[in-house]
Amino acid sequence: MARAFDAFIFDLDGTLLDTLPDLVDLTNAVLASYGFPPRTTDEIHSFVGNGVEALIRLSVPANTDESLIPQILTEWKQRFLQSDNHLTHPYPHMPLLLKELRALGCKLGVVSNKFQEGVEIVMEQRLPGYFDVLHGEAEGYPRKPDPTSLLKTIDELGVSPDRVIYIGDSPNDVRTAHNAGVFGVGVIWGYHPAEDFGVAGLSPDLLVSDPLELLSLAENE
Repeated sequence: MARAFDAFIFDLDGTLLDTLPDLVDLTNAVLASYGFPPRTTDEIHSFVGNGVEALIRLSVPANTDESLIPQILTEWKQRFLQSDNHLTHPYPHMPLLLKELRALGCKLGVVSNKFQEGVEIVMEQRLPGYFDVLHGEAEGYPRKPDPTSLLKTIDELGVSPDRVIYIGDSPNDVRTAHNAGVFGVGVIWGYHPAEDFGVAGLSPDLLVSDPLELLSLAENE
C-alpha cells in the first residue's frame, strides 16, 4: 500500500541542528575583529533565519559603513568554513528519525537559507549520509519564502509535490511550504515557540514537538 508521503524535506537551523551556539561564537568573533561590541545569544537568535547577509547587517552597529558589509560577510563565511562547529548538534531523536525514514525508503532533502557551502559542510560534520539533496542560498536558489529552492529540490528528488512534506521551525518555513503547494509541518523544538505559528495564513498543516512524531506520516496506509 502507498505511503502517506514519499519525501521529507527539512529546514536546517533550528529544525535538524541546533546551530545557535556556534553562530553566536562565530558572529561575535567576527564583530570583535572589527572592534564592534558583541551581541547576546537572544539578539543573534532573533537575527537568524534570513541568510548570512541579514545576520551580519543586523549584528553590526547601526552606523557601520555600508562598504564594510561585503568584507565582513566574506570573513564570516571564511571562518565558518574553517570551523569544526563543535557546539552544533542534532536535536534529540533526529538521527533516529532520519534512519527510520531511510529504512522506509523515503527520500530526504534539505532546503535552507544558509549559504550553500555552509549547508554542505555542517551537514557533513553533523548528519552525514542521510540526505539525497542539500540546497542553501546560491545562484538560482533564492532565500525562502520564495518556493524556487523547494520546488527544484522536489524535482531533483523525482517525487510529486503532493507526496512531499516540508518541515521547519519558523512561520517562514510554513509560508515556503504553502508557496510551493506542499504539506507544511511546523516544529517547536527549535527557535520558535508554538504561538509563533498562530499568525493568520501561517498555520502549519501539522505542528509537532518531537521528531519521531513524523514517522506516522511515512508509514504504510
